[in-house]
Amino acid sequence: MTLRSLHPNIRLRMAVGFVQRLLSVMLMPLLVIHLATLYGPAIAGVLTVCVAAAGIAANFLGGHLADVHGRRPVMVAGELGATLTFGLLALVNSPWWSSGLATFALFLLNTCCSQLATPAADAMMVDVSTPENRPLVYTINYWSINLAFTVGALLGGFLYDGHFLQLLTGAAALCLLTTAVMWRWISETAPRTASAAATGPAAMLRGYLAVARDRVFVRQLIAAALISAVEMQIGYYIAVRLARQFPEQTLLSLGGRSLDVDGVAILGVLRAVNAALVVALILAAKTLLARVPERVRLYGGIAVFTVGYMVWAVSDMGWVLIAAAVLLTFGEIASVPVRQSLLADLIDPEARTKYMAAYALNARIGLLAAALCVTLGAFVPALGMSLLYGTAGLASILLYRSLIGVRAARAAEEALVKAA
Repeated sequence: MTLRSLHPNIRLRMAVGFVQRLLSVMLMPLLVIHLATLYGPAIAGVLTVCVAAAGIAANFLGGHLADVHGRRPVMVAGELGATLTFGLLALVNSPWWSSGLATFALFLLNTCCSQLATPAADAMMVDVSTPENRPLVYTINYWSINLAFTVGALLGGFLYDGHFLQLLTGAAALCLLTTAVMWRWISETAPRTASAAATGPAAMLRGYLAVARDRVFVRQLIAAALISAVEMQIGYYIAVRLARQFPEQTLLSLGGRSLDVDGVAILGVLRAVNAALVVALILAAKTLLARVPERVRLYGGIAVFTVGYMVWAVSDMGWVLIAAAVLLTFGEIASVPVRQSLLADLIDPEARTKYMAAYALNARIGLLAAALCVTLGAFVPALGMSLLYGTAGLASILLYRSLIGVRAARAAEEALVKAA
């Protein structure tokens, strides 16, 4: 099984998704920084919360619209909206016109357009993949996400000062190109039964209530949220702990020169190691792990990932932290494709985009939990926080164990029906 053997929509979606993530990672933090420069950190924080809330609402709306009207129209509309808003953002931050209010409004609209199309794009990946090739699909997609993150962060960091207008203009041009690609080559993939879905706000509410009553899906959401809560600690409790408690030390010493790091510096090193290893190893890991049973990849991957974060929560030794970064990255690489394949196998095909929109809440829940852990960490010692991460990881393993059992039972039922 190779990339060339996958459905054309998957290959196009991965290419378009790479550009979208690249632009998001590159520009979204810069827009927040720009608003902070214009209005101050406090007001910028409130405005950013408004943008995030609007994005969540657009995500749910997009999930409903894509089930009613199909994937392709929603994806094209979202990308066209992103093109227009990026172009207008360039205009309102140009020598001819400068407006902070317009920048915020367009930032909010751009986020809404992007989030509107996200459930449709995620559902399309499931529509045209199979249980057999989904591990490959999600492995390549995860590699693409991390590569876009790495490249986008570097470009945004180096080009923001003095090149903000050029970045926005380039983003508009790239979005126009991806819009044309989707319009010309991406085909509709929604199940035919989905076209008969009821429209209107009441129907949308009923649809999401049905998703919320799906106990199997709720278990998946909780398990993913537990992992997200641990994963996001690097930007919250662990970041604060390292900045305050990590003693300055020498990582390397060669030829009379030494590499000294403090807490902030080691935080950057850990993030760089994680991102670089994912980009470098995930495609090779697909081959190396091909003969490893799925259960072992899932349970072992989550366990190793969790142990890495547990070490990050307590250690003050630079090389131990780096070794933990390597360890948890291997766990991440092993488990993520299996988790995504399991999600694709268990959700209702006729409401696939609603499920994808609801599943995206796991990251929001993880962010909230991570933020609360900063406060909790002020009262609980580092060892206690480490054990808390371990508890979350164990709970997620138990939940995924039950979900694999559900999938096996459903597969057996389908086999009996076909045999009959």
